[in-house]
Amino acid sequence: MSDAIPTTATVRSERSSTASKTYMAFLAIGILLLAIAPMFFYPIFLMKLLCFALFACAFNLLLGYTGLLSFGHATFFGGAAYFTAHVVKEWGFPPEIGILVGAAGAAGLGLIMGFFAIRRQGIYFAMITLALSQMFFFFCLQAKFTHGEDGIQSVPRGHLFGFIDLADTSNMYYFVLAVFLIGMVIIWRFINSPFGMILKSIRENEQRAISLGYSVARYKLGAFVMSAALAGLAGGTKALVFQFATLTDVGWQMSGEVILMTLLGGIGTLIGPVFGAGLVVTLQNYLATSQFPVTIITGVVFMVCVLLFRRGIIGEFYASRLGRKLGFEHRR
Repeated sequence: MSDAIPTTATVRSERSSTASKTYMAFLAIGILLLAIAPMFFYPIFLMKLLCFALFACAFNLLLGYTGLLSFGHATFFGGAAYFTAHVVKEWGFPPEIGILVGAAGAAGLGLIMGFFAIRRQGIYFAMITLALSQMFFFFCLQAKFTHGEDGIQSVPRGHLFGFIDLADTSNMYYFVLAVFLIGMVIIWRFINSPFGMILKSIRENEQRAISLGYSVARYKLGAFVMSAALAGLAGGTKALVFQFATLTDVGWQMSGEVILMTLLGGIGTLIGPVFGAGLVVTLQNYLATSQFPVTIITGVVFMVCVLLFRRGIIGEFYASRLGRKLGFEHRR
């Protein structure tokens, strides 16, 4: 008896199974490498990388999976840093509660900003987010609790759950790693849920989603708030790592950096922004003491990636022959 010809559904199922196994293998290796990384690299550098990686992934949730380009995500990152720093230092909140307060505050800001921004599309949406972000920047400059240009300094890390001393760098690193992994799990679950599927359909063809009866505005607002909350989770954690919150965290340059990280890694890929953030943070860290301007080198790297890696580093890998063989599919 001759072998049956495999159907398209069978081939897709096999590719999906291969991709799942590959993802799990990469995930296990990645977590193992992150767990032992402090043995080989400076822990503060690693914690900064993890915070910005989560920030970039949160931004990618909005751009890569919903198709909304925000120029104001520094509001949520920096706003959460201020909220967390203030409640931990002035009100004596424990670090875990401080970070949750920061994320909740960022979600509230996202709800307000998103309510106005989602009424427009394309460049108009981007410009509204930029304008509202600048308004928040000047609010932080004038508000008393932010201490203006001095920022909130000497923020105590405190004790996690009342008994784990985060002043110890090792304890702080693994706490940041746990926050990063929790954030990534939330993002993965969000984009693979029915809600996430609808967001992708809105990204691909908004008019068709409307014709199917979906309330597009509500879904966009939900994605905006979720992205803001996760960006706030990263910002609040960063405030504890460096023990301060300043205007740099809410400046428009920070919004530009997260866009750069996402583009370099790969829009619409789960781990692409992590690699993009790692590349940018590494360049900033190791070239900070050089006489050559870091921004010029970053710009050159960006130009090379745009010319040679149109989908981003991870996006191009997914589209390569090896990526297709492993079962990966690049999602625009």
